[in-house]
Amino acid sequence: MGEESFIYSFVARGTMVLAEYTEFTGNFPAIAAQCLHKLPSSNNKFTYNCDHHTFNFLLEDGYAYCVVAKDSVGKQISIAFLERVKADFKKRYGGGKADTAVAKSLNKEFGPVMKEHMKYIIEHADEIEKLLKVKAQVSEVKSIMLENIDKTIERGENLTILTNKAEDLHNSAQQFKKQGTEIRRKMWYQNMKIKLVVLGIIVFLVLTIWLSVCHGFDCTN
Repeated sequence: MGEESFIYSFVARGTMVLAEYTEFTGNFPAIAAQCLHKLPSSNNKFTYNCDHHTFNFLLEDGYAYCVVAKDSVGKQISIAFLERVKADFKKRYGGGKADTAVAKSLNKEFGPVMKEHMKYIIEHADEIEKLLKVKAQVSEVKSIMLENIDKTIERGENLTILTNKAEDLHNSAQQFKKQGTEIRRKMWYQNMKIKLVVLGIIVFLVLTIWLSVCHGFDCTN
């Protein structure tokens, strides 16, 4: 990265620029200001491309941090610069000075600071890119782990549901078995009653016939 990688930078409260820095001339401050007025108020990061340059914004707590860079500069490098500027700005003016500062009133104090941060990022671009890649890999691994945990939890829930269903099925089977045993017992009793009744009738008929025969035999004699 060359020294001309970063073209222009500013810090704004709302749409009021409190401090800015550049060593170049051009219409990029006007374009950056137009973009600033179109940005939402929510905390976020935005990048716009225009005329082989990127306009990068970091919005947080009502403040906007901007850097215009050549399109050869990676977006993550520009965001790393903005994060560095934001941390330094909040450390210096977080006590309330920035909340009451008027337009461009912090140029003299914070302009050179932004210049130093530009120089640092440019000189350490390779190390920063490696660090960002490592962070991205860590983030990816973390996301995969969280996804696996979610799937494990989901499988655990499914196993719980399956276990509950198996228990319900087992209970139903036990209840069905119990009901079947009771029905078989009732049917056995009913069959026994029928058999006993039939046996009683047979015995009664046999006795009746036997008595009749015996009585007839006595009458003859």
